[in-house]
Amino acid sequence: MKLAAISIDLDEIHHYYAIHGLEGRGRAADAVYDRAVPRAADFAQSLGVPLTFFVVGSDLARAENVETVRTLASRGHELANHSLSHHYDLVRRDRQELVREVAGGSDALLRATGTRPSGFRAPGYNVTDELVGVLAELGVAYDSSVFPSPAYYAAKAAKLVTMRLRGRASRSVRGSASVLLAPSRPYRLGMPYWKAGRGLPELPIQVTPGTRLPYIGTSLVLAGADGARLLTRSLMLEPFVNLELHGMDFLGRDDGLDDLLPHQPDARLPRGPKLAALTAAVELLRKLGFTFVRLDEAARTVS
Repeated sequence: MKLAAISIDLDEIHHYYAIHGLEGRGRAADAVYDRAVPRAADFAQSLGVPLTFFVVGSDLARAENVETVRTLASRGHELANHSLSHHYDLVRRDRQELVREVAGGSDALLRATGTRPSGFRAPGYNVTDELVGVLAELGVAYDSSVFPSPAYYAAKAAKLVTMRLRGRASRSVRGSASVLLAPSRPYRLGMPYWKAGRGLPELPIQVTPGTRLPYIGTSLVLAGADGARLLTRSLMLEPFVNLELHGMDFLGRDDGLDDLLPHQPDARLPRGPKLAALTAAVELLRKLGFTFVRLDEAARTVS
């Protein structure tokens, strides 16, 4: 059976400000939880697919967000750990901070929902052997952070260099190029993490076969519905597809994202075409014979 999973990183708007070196929070500070999440839930219901939401623990200090994640859980969606604070440079911090961020994110979800999350995704997709060791020590059941896409890595590196040359400081970090050596299909983490071993199940962020182009929400919405179908068709022989989205994929240029428009190309798109591209991808995956599951369910199949 071919499986597919859709996950959504709930990075709130201020995290995008941090990437682009912008100050403040903007007038759409809570747009991901207040607008994007309800739209994503409706999207899932209309297509009959379960979702996995990666939650930043500190966002649950807001009472409205706690109610939102409780509602998602009651509808059968998975809630997973996206760290406590979403520090982009998490892997550069000491082990004590790694433990605090992983455990803190898990504890926040436990307090909010009564259930401890089983999965983890690192901020900025950045992983190290030390972080993997912390995940195992804290009883995390699976990780979904490895993103072995040369095109994505190069674009990120170029963006950071350009910002430095323009005198703007991003809080994002490039990460190690070793990730590009990692398997593109699910595997068990070894030592180093980019080699298969006997550790935690790793569900890498999806890339296309051979070319390893990024198959994520940003790629799909920028490609449009036809381009999304073309990218999706390249995955027809894959045993598992891990489609990672962000709340931003459900927001449009009319959602108060004014400060981001000069810096974030997908923020400039209307919501309609973005939703059409995501829908086209999901519908084609189903036609290609994929069965949709949550990431925790997919992780249990990794041998």
